[in-house]
Amino acid sequence: MQLFVGLGNPGAKYARNRHNIGFMAVDAIAADHGFGPWRSKFRGRVAEGSLGGEKVLLLKPETFMNLSGESVAEAARFYKIAPGDITVFHDELDLAPGKLRVKRGGGHAGHNGLRSIHAHLGAEYARVRLGIGRPGHKDRVAGYVLQDFAKADAAWLDDLMRGIADGAPWLAQGKPDRFQTAVAQRMAPPRPTAKPAGEAPQAPPEEPPQDTRSPLQKLADRFR
Repeated sequence: MQLFVGLGNPGAKYARNRHNIGFMAVDAIAADHGFGPWRSKFRGRVAEGSLGGEKVLLLKPETFMNLSGESVAEAARFYKIAPGDITVFHDELDLAPGKLRVKRGGGHAGHNGLRSIHAHLGAEYARVRLGIGRPGHKDRVAGYVLQDFAKADAAWLDDLMRGIADGAPWLAQGKPDRFQTAVAQRMAPPRPTAKPAGEAPQAPPEEPPQDTRSPLQKLADRFR
């Protein structure tokens, strides 16, 4: 079994915050792939299902961001899931809005949710870094991540969630490159193929000639 964790803060007050983009990601996966209903367990909300033939448990910790590791560790211990089979979806200040990167291991870069997971499980889990961009000044970071996404963000945010849901089976199968490709295709759909140079444009179909006969002539022609 694999464990996909979305990071965020519980409650309607925080639902559309930038900090909650991890919750949004696992919600999109659950909805698109027919996961079972969300239920309370491991001090969080969990849903079970499968992706690409792999059994996956989705988890949204309800401990608040700073204690996310407690919930993740409980779920991992119960199902005997190793850190290498855990993927965490989280907001990333160092990526532009709508950008996404997958990495394994490394530091927590000051992210309090990752810091807590590090403390309980170490660093050898995978992360899906979901770009939200940075505010103009570092002193505004705390307020920025706890603000709702702007209306102008709605289009790219929807495309990003659809892309994550599209690519989730590849992620479960250990193919992060294909996962990232699926997301990229949602974010920037392929353009129509250009016609080879020198190829003449196709002429529009000709309209049939207009029938100028009178009604009496049409009737007479039918019996000839």
